[in-house]
Amino acid sequence: MFEVAHYDSPLGQILIAADSKGLVGTWLEGQKYHGADTLGDIVENVQNSHIAAAIEWLNRYFAGEKPPPQDLSLRPRGSEFRQIVWEYLCAIPYGRTTTYGELSRQVADRLGQTSMSSQAVGGAVGHNPLSIVIPCHRVLAADGSLTGYAGGLETKRWLLSHEGALTQLAVPIPGLD
Repeated sequence: MFEVAHYDSPLGQILIAADSKGLVGTWLEGQKYHGADTLGDIVENVQNSHIAAAIEWLNRYFAGEKPPPQDLSLRPRGSEFRQIVWEYLCAIPYGRTTTYGELSRQVADRLGQTSMSSQAVGGAVGHNPLSIVIPCHRVLAADGSLTGYAGGLETKRWLLSHEGALTQLAVPIPGLD
């Protein structure tokens, strides 16, 4: 069973979901690939310690702090490939961005492959169940343009502006090469 709570953010309502071991989802209202439908039995419970921690994390984030994803017990559900992509997303620093191509190169290196489809990586990025917490909004097109955010491009623009990343160039993700 999963427990959920609703969080009012500057971007609208966010549904937070957790099980007894960690946070499984933070979905923006109206988000594409909203994973709450796949959870099965759910119950409202803001007292769940993982939900309470996520609320505190989001409060800090929207107040302008830069809490790391590692402050939370993250348990996104997905394939091993998606887990690897999400791990790389967590390593993109605040105020920085990367591209789908660069992310693909790094994932390919990690998996011992000579190349990796940017579309495959883009699919994993797009299906990130922990919006904002796992910063998929920090991934841009090869030319640096905003593209492909399940919460909508205006939301992506808002998040990047909030983090001071709109003027930054895409760079490799440090520390995971």
